[in-house]
Amino acid sequence: MKIHTVAVHAGDRKKPGRHVPVTTPIHTAASYFYGESEMLDKIFGHEAEGYAYARYDNPTNSALEELLAALEGAAPDTPAPEERGGALATSSGMVALQATLLTCLAERRKKVLCAEALYGATVKLLMNMLEPFGIETRFVDICDEAALGKALETFQPGCVLMETVSNPILRVGDLARIAELSHAAKAPLIVDNTFATPLLVRPLENGADYVVHSLTKYLSGHGDVMGGAIIARGEKLEEIRAMSRVVGPILGPFEAYLAMRGIKTFPLRMERQCRNAAAVAAFLRTHPAVEQVYYLDDPAHPDRASIDKLFTDGLYGAMVSFEIKGLDKHGIFAFIDRLKLVVGATSLGDVHSMVLHPWTASHRDIAPKHKARTGVRENLVRLSVGIEDAADIVNDLAQALG
Repeated sequence: MKIHTVAVHAGDRKKPGRHVPVTTPIHTAASYFYGESEMLDKIFGHEAEGYAYARYDNPTNSALEELLAALEGAAPDTPAPEERGGALATSSGMVALQATLLTCLAERRKKVLCAEALYGATVKLLMNMLEPFGIETRFVDICDEAALGKALETFQPGCVLMETVSNPILRVGDLARIAELSHAAKAPLIVDNTFATPLLVRPLENGADYVVHSLTKYLSGHGDVMGGAIIARGEKLEEIRAMSRVVGPILGPFEAYLAMRGIKTFPLRMERQCRNAAAVAAFLRTHPAVEQVYYLDDPAHPDRASIDKLFTDGLYGAMVSFEIKGLDKHGIFAFIDRLKLVVGATSLGDVHSMVLHPWTASHRDIAPKHKARTGVRENLVRLSVGIEDAADIVNDLAQALG
């Protein structure tokens, strides 16, 4: 089935009895019992399917996880156990990333080779939270194959971490080639696919071992859910689930229900957001106050070859970053304050357009040298384009730019 159909139907309409709910209900029970203790014993022993305790899973979460796996092409119904895929819905995208890293490194070298261009909170997780526990991080230009190959050889990481599209400068690595090089070095590849979404790119189909998402963003899409997701196959998925049964990072059933409801319209929203973003980027390139525009449709984009491999349907995502000439952070603040339609808020992927100043928000605590290496400058603005009429978004940006 095509992704638009999968988004509407996957996970729903299980058959518990004579009546079948049209949408998956919210299951709030903390624990479950059965008519026979032997059945519960089999469920605890993974010999039978069922639910025992809400820290492990519950029916609402399971439906969402089935949907997520289907969206990312994780083939949950394949007869081959090593290829059987699934998902774990978590309480946030950062929890999803942390759980994946810790599970991935449990029996491997405690080293993460990480893309240099990356979300600021991810850098903080690696440097401030994991490094004190002996997990070493090294950064590399993931788009430079020679540099990546040398780092894999000399650093010998336990895993490689990257974003399909980097936040906020929108760099794109050759995913299949990066996976090939990582596997040759016996390092699993973790890919944050939040910016691209499975509508545009499916990292597992390009060789990734783990895919993580912030469900808060495009998949839920309405600014009312905090959540994350991990998608994997075979033993990797079972390792994630074993960890989650002990640590308990799973998403609550109310949030799972909202996320699942939001996903039903995600492909439609994302298509419109991509078209709007292309129109906004085209406008910004013509404005005299704009110094530089970052968007994936640019023929001169430094990662053009990788983009052409991955983005095959003429849709390039809904994130546009741009630099405004001569402005420091106070000038950027004044620009944001002049916006009337676009919302100045610390998220992305919502139905409404949103703007953020990475220097003081997403990358606030990142060292200035690291910011400089990755192109995060003080005059940079990150724009998440929504589903409004493109002309209205452009008009609002035009009046704020002056």
